[in-house]
Amino acid sequence: MKNNEEKPDFLFGKDNYKILLIGIAVIAIGFVLMSGGGSTDPNVFNDAIFSFRRIRLAPTVVLLGFGITVYSILKKSK
Repeated sequence: MKNNEEKPDFLFGKDNYKILLIGIAVIAIGFVLMSGGGSTDPNVFNDAIFSFRRIRLAPTVVLLGFGITVYSILKKSK
């Protein structure tokens, strides 16, 4: 057995990966908020696609998630 067993050298620290996973989860939540509002009948128009949730809230949540992921990449590891 070696006493000099090397630990794998990761690119980021543990905190960076946690923040990155949080950012990816926020992006996924934003895309879930964006979904829906369609109609099963192509002859019927559904105004739900223009709701506040799909037009304002969901894109803001997605952009917030991208901001969190960029922060996790730029954050200095300890």
